[in-house]
Amino acid sequence: MKYILFIAAAISLLSCKNNQTKKEIQNSPNILLIIADDMGKDALAGFTEGSIKPHTPNIDAIRKNGLNFTNFWTYPTCSPTRASMITGKYGYRTDVRWANQKLSESETLLQKYINDNTNNSYATAVIGKWHISGYDATINPETFGIDYYEGIFIGSVKDYYNWPLSKNGKQSSSSVYTTKKFTDLASNWIQKQDKPWFMWLAYNAPHTPFHIPPVKMHKQGALPPYKEGVDPTPYFMASIEAMDHQIGQLLNSLSKEESENTLIIFMGDNGTEPVVTQAPYASNQVKRSLYQGGINMPLFVSGKGVERKGIDNNLITSTDIFATIAEIAGVEIDEINDSKSFKSLLSEKKSIRKYQYSEMKNEKNDAWTISNGTYKLLVFANGKEEMYNLINDPYEKNNILNSTLNTIERKSKEELEIELLRIRN
Repeated sequence: MKYILFIAAAISLLSCKNNQTKKEIQNSPNILLIIADDMGKDALAGFTEGSIKPHTPNIDAIRKNGLNFTNFWTYPTCSPTRASMITGKYGYRTDVRWANQKLSESETLLQKYINDNTNNSYATAVIGKWHISGYDATINPETFGIDYYEGIFIGSVKDYYNWPLSKNGKQSSSSVYTTKKFTDLASNWIQKQDKPWFMWLAYNAPHTPFHIPPVKMHKQGALPPYKEGVDPTPYFMASIEAMDHQIGQLLNSLSKEESENTLIIFMGDNGTEPVVTQAPYASNQVKRSLYQGGINMPLFVSGKGVERKGIDNNLITSTDIFATIAEIAGVEIDEINDSKSFKSLLSEKKSIRKYQYSEMKNEKNDAWTISNGTYKLLVFANGKEEMYNLINDPYEKNNILNSTLNTIERKSKEELEIELLRIRN
């Protein structure tokens, strides 16, 4: 009799534990991270930069229904932004500071970090552009502990309608428009999940080549085939509109229950391509530069757990994506590596950073930059320096180091230099 009672108690305890686990899993939000490629503020509604804007009702809804982080810094090119997000580390620590550079297999990526610290509670996938393994096709996302990957292994395609699709370390040819293909892959994967999921959806749009998307996906009219010498702007806008159309398709594919339990993060990875840059940015101040047009990118967060709406001016960096998503997924941490979680900002107004940092290094240039929100200092390895007052001069036209600094400017420069020394050492 005692044995029977013991077994019954054990079963009851196990049942309670399983029910508790199921309840915890059910309360965990799904996380949808959407990355646009080479799309700065001048190419999106909701910002004063740029006079020509695409029709993007779905992206607009993400912004209007949640928070618009206006001081979000990334890196000037694709790979270092992605590496910083997925490791929570500045580029000089991972040695990924420019496009096509290779992330070490020893790094612990965000997806694995989440599951190592939440008893494997999330299904994880990367769909679309990877671009952080250099040209080494033996290093796939699955190598780093990501459950599922399918997409473009390197930085771009030559043709949106004829491109190499990578899966399980192998490539096949796809003739499906990339933006639609990635959306379909993401939707199909999500529908198969029976536990909370984290979807890293990295579109290659609106990265070059300029092209004509399927007509039903954009509102730029009957565009002739693109060729050199014609204005690429309508083609660029059409690519953004096609991405927005597909984002709408993905969100509409979610059930009501799933949609209500999903947090959405939408961001741009770096500035607009110079040839389609709009004023007030100069063509040398966007993609591939450390000026605001190259690194101050759109970041919108809405959905599950987002209790605030409107503009938030906190200093945020791309490294902060790591700690933020980890904390949202249930990891009890608000800071790790170079990453500070901004999860608390989704429900309360506060300050999380005093400074933000970015950098670049390629064969021609080695430079880094830091800002306290008012002053921004750029330092080049060759000894050149520039400093701007972002409040009075948000588009960096007047280098105040060309004249004598006043007391406040001099003190601010010293503080920025001290923080730079701390960060880089």
